[in-house]
Amino acid sequence: MAPPAFDRAGALRVRVGPLALKNPVVCASGEHVMTEAGIRAALGAGAAVVVAKSINESAAARRQLAQTDYLRAGAGWQPLPWRGSGGSILCRSGLQPRDSADWIAAVAALDREARAHDAYVAASVILADLDAAVSLAREIEAAGIRLLEFNVGTPYGDEAAHGGVTTERAAEKVGAQVAAIRRAVGIPVWVKLTGQSENVAALAAAARDGGATAVTMIGRMLGMLPDLDTMAPALDTNLGYGGDWALPLTCYWLARSRKRLGADAPLIGTNGARSGADVARMLLAGASAVELCSAVLTGGFGVLGAAVDELADYLERKRCRAPDLVGRAADRVLPYAELPARAEHWRAFVPAETLGD
Repeated sequence: MAPPAFDRAGALRVRVGPLALKNPVVCASGEHVMTEAGIRAALGAGAAVVVAKSINESAAARRQLAQTDYLRAGAGWQPLPWRGSGGSILCRSGLQPRDSADWIAAVAALDREARAHDAYVAASVILADLDAAVSLAREIEAAGIRLLEFNVGTPYGDEAAHGGVTTERAAEKVGAQVAAIRRAVGIPVWVKLTGQSENVAALAAAARDGGATAVTMIGRMLGMLPDLDTMAPALDTNLGYGGDWALPLTCYWLARSRKRLGADAPLIGTNGARSGADVARMLLAGASAVELCSAVLTGGFGVLGAAVDELADYLERKRCRAPDLVGRAADRVLPYAELPARAEHWRAFVPAETLGD
């Protein structure tokens, strides 16, 4: 007798706090969603949420867009063509240059359109001045936008001019910042955290205590790559650094945050996911949804639809639903003291000379 037909669409559905999403694939904020056309392309590709390009009140942060540059590097740190998959991404970025009121109105209109796709278009505010962020959050809610991402962890806070953006590493400040936003608005607020911290789980707990609906982790690192030919820094300065190498780091902090906050606290993974298989990995680590950014920048919006399809294929093979994955690997992490003893196992992983052979 044939097994019952698998409900792929139903298997993909997840919840992130009060929001029911058609799948856990989120198109993250970035230059690819700087325009209405880009946001519509992300919706058309099947993303459940599209986070529009970020804004804040800082003119310096908006001007930074004119000084951006981007590098995709492969083996041996050799530059790769920008269009393609894989590799490490090094870049500097800026914010949406349009007038904030104009962009908020555009995002609100796109969020209304998104209802036809069973999707959301979220506004994104990057922290610079907290009072200004609160005012923008109120404008966003008043415009009818249904979801806000509040980014307190952009990688460029130490590099940006005139305090135009913030990389917040202090848990008590994260809690106070999130609480101020939550007092101002009633819509769901996703709080995006830096990865430049010795304890991302503590930042996540502070964000949750402040009222975050969900916590997104982890933002990219800062890096600097010397160019051997010019002997100067690649792209002339310090850069945000991400890539598929970051996936185990993100999964580590997802699992640690799940353990600290509890299984009911919604987490969103970002940094390192490039495919539907990577989305599944972050779900297993504790995420309820996963943001993709660099893969879309370099590979186009079709990456989003391919990720949804690949995840659905995986769920069908495993005969399970996306919510069934959430935290399954995280909950099986063993302390080192509980691992089986294999006294001579290390010998298989060293050069022969180490053993005197």
